[in-house]
Amino acid sequence: MGNAKLYKGSLVTIILKLLNEHDKMYGYEITQRVKEITKNELKITEGALYPSLHKLEAEGLLDVEVLKVDNRLRKYYKLTEKGTKETVNKLAELENYIKTMRALVNPKFRLE
Repeated sequence: MGNAKLYKGSLVTIILKLLNEHDKMYGYEITQRVKEITKNELKITEGALYPSLHKLEAEGLLDVEVLKVDNRLRKYYKLTEKGTKETVNKLAELENYIKTMRALVNPKFRLE
């Protein structure tokens, strides 16, 4: 994707959606899953991902579990109940945004 700024505003929604689909994930796993799903079109950097994860945790949307894996500590993120509810809201907002943009870009898809 040519312009990383286009998806930057959707990063929180992407994170919440992935965590909603999986019980828990760690940061690198999130970045790799996004690359896989988008066939390398979207690449989330650690510099963008971790501040978003920390913000979501501070807002009470994520819980963090630290586990020892291969003699290293790994932080796993999972949705709280509040995070699950916010995922529904964020996905609805994104769907509406996509619908609106589609109407602007392609007049065949006028809003009803």
